[in-house]
Amino acid sequence: MTAVVAGALLTGCEGGLPGDAKASDSAAAPTAPGSGGGTSPLANPEGTKPGLAAITSEQDRAAARRLIEKVSTKGRGPRTGYARDRFGYAWMDSADGVPLARNGCDTRNDLIRRDGLNLRFRAGSDCVVIAMTLHDPYTGTTIEWRKENASEVQVDHVVPLSYSWQMGSSRWPLNKRKQFANDVLNLIPVEGRANSAKRDSGPASWLPPNKRIRCSYAVRVSQVAVKYGLPVTAADKRTMLTQCGG
Repeated sequence: MTAVVAGALLTGCEGGLPGDAKASDSAAAPTAPGSGGGTSPLANPEGTKPGLAAITSEQDRAAARRLIEKVSTKGRGPRTGYARDRFGYAWMDSADGVPLARNGCDTRNDLIRRDGLNLRFRAGSDCVVIAMTLHDPYTGTTIEWRKENASEVQVDHVVPLSYSWQMGSSRWPLNKRKQFANDVLNLIPVEGRANSAKRDSGPASWLPPNKRIRCSYAVRVSQVAVKYGLPVTAADKRTMLTQCGG
């Protein structure tokens, strides 16, 4: 199931990393309409860089198709037994094996600090963000987010937890599921309405409204699937290839 961060989007973590408060002085970089902003997923295999920029060159689209081809396929199994807590409590800072873990700031706030611009932090904290500018790759829009309207931005699991459960994560050990749920490679802050519309859909059933970043989205799904040895449905793989010109 896609991770929904509603009224409590940015509550919790008090710690932080020295110097992070300087991010509040950063200026929003110009972004081409619909480009997604940030970094191409092909140049961001660990997910530690911000955003999800469009893949436009034929050379890069060919590289994207080669990556997608590595993803295996199988039928989607039942959702029986799925629950969010099967992946640990939401936004833990203690999931092993993922970037940014155990840094004193929970996963949710790590993502906001990664992707947000013009960050404003809660008084006394270098971690908890109360306002920011977000270039949402899914819709191609820029969101001026404030904590008072927390649900306007939600954190999406690119490969939804429920989808992964049906494709095989139900048989993983708990530690691997915790890693999957908190891996920044699989997480993007986006417009809340778009995230809610996605639910636990695979690419054959839902793609970002912003058509320019659909190939990038397919690449990110593939990066997560390959990293975790997780298959997708045959229909999802066909859709992913199509987005990158296959």
